Amino acid sequence: MATINLKINGKQHALDVDPSTPLLWVLREHLNLVGTKYGCGVAACGACVVHLDGEAVRSCVTKVKRAADKEVVTIEGLSEKGDHPLQQAWQQVDVPQCGYCQSGQIMSAAVLLREIPNPMDEEIDLAMAGNICRCGTYLRIRKAIHLAAGIQQETK
Repeated sequence: MATINLKINGKQHALDVDPSTPLLWVLREHLNLVGTKYGCGVAACGACVVHLDGEAVRSCVTKVKRAADKEVVTIEGLSEKGDHPLQQAWQQVDVPQCGYCQSGQIMSAAVLLREIPNPMDEEIDLAMAGNICRCGTYLRIRKAIHLAAGIQQETK
C-alpha cells in the first residue's frame, strides 16, 4: 500500500491503495464515483472512459499510480449541474436505451469536441469507434454529438 494523491473532479484525495490498482476500482470503490462503469476490464469497450489530464483513458487498465498528481475528470465532474452540451444533447436526442455505456460515450465525445469543435460524421465515427454500445444507439450518439457541437458553439 502507498499513499496516492489524486485530484478528481477538482477535489484532492490522499488514498492508501496499491499503486497497481486500476483507477476504475479506486473511483468506484474508494470514492463512490460509480458513474464510470466496468464493462470488459481489457480496454475494449469504452464504458470506463475518464479524462486524465484531458486525455480520454480506459480506467479499467490505467493504474492509479499513473493518475497520481494529475487531473482526473469523471462523468460526475464533467459539469456541476449535468448541463454540459453533450449531456443536454444526449437528453434531447434520447440517446440511451440501457444507458450502461453512456458515461464512457459522453467522456470520449467530450474530448472529440474539445479537439474538433464541429466534427464531420467520419471524424465522429473514428473518435467513437472504441466505444461499444450493445443497444446499437450509434446513429443517435452521432446525432447528439452534432447537436452538442451546435450547443457548444452557441454558448461561446
